Amino acid sequence: MDEHDVLAERFEANRTHLRAVAYRMLGSHTEADDAVQEAWIRLSRSDTDGVENLGGWLTTVVGRVCLDMLRSRKTRREESLESRVVEPVADPEDGVDPEQQAVRADAVGLALLVVLETLAPAERLAFVLHDLFAVSFDEIAPIVGKTPAAARQLASRARRRVQGADPAPETEPARQREIVRAFLAAARGGDFAALLEVLDPDVVVRADSGAVALGSTSVTRGAFDVATYFNGRAAAAKVALIDGVFGATWAPGGKPKVVLRFTIVAGRISAIDLVGEKATIGELDLTVLDD
Repeated sequence: MDEHDVLAERFEANRTHLRAVAYRMLGSHTEADDAVQEAWIRLSRSDTDGVENLGGWLTTVVGRVCLDMLRSRKTRREESLESRVVEPVADPEDGVDPEQQAVRADAVGLALLVVLETLAPAERLAFVLHDLFAVSFDEIAPIVGKTPAAARQLASRARRRVQGADPAPETEPARQREIVRAFLAAARGGDFAALLEVLDPDVVVRADSGAVALGSTSVTRGAFDVATYFNGRAAAAKVALIDGVFGATWAPGGKPKVVLRFTIVAGRISAIDLVGEKATIGELDLTVLDD
């Protein structure tokens, strides 16, 4: 097998993931396939000898291609999203993405695609890459030509639009604390039913690169999978105040290694962000509580 064939084989191993990214960026299977094909063309013309993470490199390339495509759109498509059947991103024969980075076929419904269509291209890219595929803002920043902090703001604005309005998480401190404590107790005790009770059916867990390096999965979705992931874990985690909001942290020896930031809506946990990057943790107003 020559070098070109090896490169093609590695690209095919990432195709399902790349199609998932492109579809969520563009809302069209045809355009997604065009974006993935353009990524292959750019890959075949590039020197990738020094690329350690080809999947990450390709994700960045697809992101750039999709951003260019979104920015070049002059008019709305003749066929509306409402009249299009939303097909699954992954073909059955593709199997399961071994890195579990591609969001499952049913994770993005028509309603979300319609909302994504209203976002500015840079906002859409920041939201899709970070919130759906756990790409760090450090990696997103050069794609949109902004600083990581500015890229974070793009994703934040997009997230508010996707949620329909400004986020409306649980604001009562006592209720926040009660739900976080219930989650940790269920996780420590291996109480699967109790975990399901406190989790929103569509809960998502996102881990940054620091948390992934410590063994976390980059993205986990759905109450069953999230409960399975945490069941019997979090023995050393403690309740903490994080920027004035109740969350948790794993702090062996009193030094925070991973911070768990919870989004609680209607009495259930709808999102958990696992923060393990030292620089990010250092910027948090973090108080570990003796709970």
